[in-house]
Amino acid sequence: MQTGNRMFRTEVVNGWGRLPEGQTFGYTHGIVADSEDNIYVLHTGVPNMSVFSRSGEWVKSWTVEGIEDNAHGLYLHKEHDAEYLYMTDCGLGTVVKTTLNGEVVLRLTPPDLGDVYSDEKKYKPTDLAVAPNGDIYVTDGYGQHWIHQYNAQGDHIHSWGGTGSEPGLMKCPHGISVKLTGSEPELYVADRGNHRIQVFTLSGDFKRFIDNDMDMPCSFYFHEGLMFFPDLHSRVTVFNSEDDSLVAHLGEDQLAYKQQGWPNLPKEYYRDNRFSSPHGVCVDSLGDVYVAEWIIDGRITKLRRV
Repeated sequence: MQTGNRMFRTEVVNGWGRLPEGQTFGYTHGIVADSEDNIYVLHTGVPNMSVFSRSGEWVKSWTVEGIEDNAHGLYLHKEHDAEYLYMTDCGLGTVVKTTLNGEVVLRLTPPDLGDVYSDEKKYKPTDLAVAPNGDIYVTDGYGQHWIHQYNAQGDHIHSWGGTGSEPGLMKCPHGISVKLTGSEPELYVADRGNHRIQVFTLSGDFKRFIDNDMDMPCSFYFHEGLMFFPDLHSRVTVFNSEDDSLVAHLGEDQLAYKQQGWPNLPKEYYRDNRFSSPHGVCVDSLGDVYVAEWIIDGRITKLRRV
C-alpha cells in the first residue's frame, strides 16, 4: 500500500516493529533514529522504551528512570562523545538525559518561576531540543504554555511565552526543534492549539508564523532538505525546509479525528496506509519514515521511500 504523491511517495512496510511476547505498547508518543538506524520508541507501557532494528526486529526494552505513566517527548542528540536520549514526563514534570542504554546523566530542575507556576498552575513539559552550543529548550505544552532555555549543564537561562494567539504567545507549544539550515539556527515550535508553527531566534525573539497546510502540528524531524511533522488530525505532513512549502501529506484521513471516541477507535477502522492520530515521526539514513500514533495500545508504522 502506498501513500504520498509524485514528489514524495512511500509504501507501508506491513508488520514492522512487533514487540516480543509479554510486552505491549501503551500510548506511543516519541520516536527517534540513532546513527545505526536503530529506532527508539517511548510509550506509556511497561517497560516504556523499546528499540528496534531498521528491519523491524526487536532489540531491547527498558523502563526509563524518572519517566512513568506520562512518558511523552523523545529527542536524540549527537554530541562530541556519544549520542544521547532526552525525554519528558508531562505528568511528573520530569526532563532527563540518558545514554542509549538508559543511564541517566542529567536531570533538569523545573523552572523556578513563581509568577508562572503554582500548585494550581502546573509545569507539564512535552518536548525538548538542543542547540549547537548545547543549550536545551523545553516546551511546557500541557501546562502554562511556556518555553524554557537551559545550558548544557542544566542551569536555567531564560523563559518566554504564555497563553494566547499573539506573536510569542502559544496554545500548547507541543513540540520544538532547532532548524540548522539557513543563515542562522532557528527554533521551530509546534503551536498545536493555534494550528500553526512559530519560529524564534535561539534567544527567544519571535520571527514569523507558518500556518499553511497544517492541522495541529505535534513535533518535527528535519532530514535532507525536508521537514516532517505529524499533524494530530490524521496525517503526516512533509515540507520543503528551505521555504516551508508543502511537499506532501502522508496517510491523510480527514474522517478519523472526527469519529466518536477518537483517538481510540475500533480496530476495524484502522487501515495500514492511513493515520488516525500521528504524534511522533523520524527518518532513517535511507529516507524511510517511522510514525508513532497516540493510541491507547500504540501503533508504529514504517513508510519506505519508493
